[in-house]
Amino acid sequence: MLQFRFAARSETGPVRESNEDAGFAGPYLLCVADGVGGAAAGEVASATTSYVVSARALAHPGHEPGRLLVAAAREAHAQLALGVAADPRRVGMATTLTAVLTDGVHTALAQVGDSRAYLLRDGELSQLTHDQTLVQTMVDAGRITAEEAAASPYRNVVLQAVDGDHVPDPDVLMLALQPGDRLLLCSDGISDVLTLPMLAQLMGVGARSRAVDRTIEAALDAGTRDNLTAIVADVVEAPGIAANGMVLGAAFDLHNVVDPTAVRPLRSA
Repeated sequence: MLQFRFAARSETGPVRESNEDAGFAGPYLLCVADGVGGAAAGEVASATTSYVVSARALAHPGHEPGRLLVAAAREAHAQLALGVAADPRRVGMATTLTAVLTDGVHTALAQVGDSRAYLLRDGELSQLTHDQTLVQTMVDAGRITAEEAAASPYRNVVLQAVDGDHVPDPDVLMLALQPGDRLLLCSDGISDVLTLPMLAQLMGVGARSRAVDRTIEAALDAGTRDNLTAIVADVVEAPGIAANGMVLGAAFDLHNVVDPTAVRPLRSA
């Protein structure tokens, strides 16, 4: 069955006072959540969302990946709504979410916002996600070029996020992954400053841990001013194993999670 072998790293970066990125990497689930900059309690939004998605995936192995990710994103929204009700200072907290989940046969990618996922196959890197941002809609409409979008002061204005106000509607893409593929999931602290050719070169490094470290360091050298999170995962064919994983960024601190006891089994995902 398909599994992920992974390396991951999350850093506060040179400017921000705290890390509002969160994430999880395991043999069946990869996810990155980027607390929306400038909003209240971005680290609570990202940590709660990452926690709910990972807990839901670990609690329901074998469930259809696309349906499970959508259900988890909506459950995260419900938790954030409760978090705002409990503490009005959290009004406006929100996060992106990009997650890849496999049941060993089928693999789904779910996206809300502009954290990205890339696929390296046969030495060629392609972007799997499509930014849900204001500037991307302008590029899609032919109003500005991709180069103009990259330099726009509005490039990080997201059109959809996981928050306490609106039920998210994730974009879901089924992936036909193969053993030997390599995935990169990252927050915009990386994708804002590193181009596709640069990332392709960095992902071509043999060791996953080295690819992660080089990507983080390259983004820092390129002048990123945001938090940085990168997950590099190789797709392998292997016998099933017990689910486990690596928690990243703001999700390390359970005080950032609205209610760690709230994730209970669903009758159906």
